[in-house]
Amino acid sequence: MPFRTAAALGLLMALPATAQETAAPAATEGEAPMIAEIKTAEGESRGTATVVATPSGMMLVTLELQGLPAGIHGAHIHQTGECSPPDFESAGGHLAGDKEHGIMAENGPHPGDLPNIHVPDNGTLMVEYFVPGLTKDMLADEDGSAIVIHEQPDDYTGQPSGHAGGRIGCGSLAQAS
Repeated sequence: MPFRTAAALGLLMALPATAQETAAPAATEGEAPMIAEIKTAEGESRGTATVVATPSGMMLVTLELQGLPAGIHGAHIHQTGECSPPDFESAGGHLAGDKEHGIMAENGPHPGDLPNIHVPDNGTLMVEYFVPGLTKDMLADEDGSAIVIHEQPDDYTGQPSGHAGGRIGCGSLAQAS
């Protein structure tokens, strides 16, 4: 049976939250967070992704989403900060660094591989991920990066993208002002 949760590896902390309880975490002193508005192919907002550097050197990715279909969906950081509808293929592949896709890969995971999101029936969730191997330089290179939500779960093994299916949401990361 494939490994289905990164919580056992300490990579994920999921928190139930209401809109009143959520707030983007503070960035490392002197650094503004990077923020992406996640939109559908029709241009409808589905929430935000915030990425901040922490004093420990790990990046903290926070997803605050609503209006998503219930179920399990892959969530990844993609290599290009372009989210052109209808299929968001302009975001390219996962932000890979020099790694293979998936937590189960011997030389993995990609820095852009995030654990699956489990969307409840109400379509709203908030999750926080501590992401090892991800750096601000990777995110803010000359072509930027994007957060992509997929229609299916990531199987954590399939190359190069975990068989997560089509892209149902995308947001280009940009430095907050």
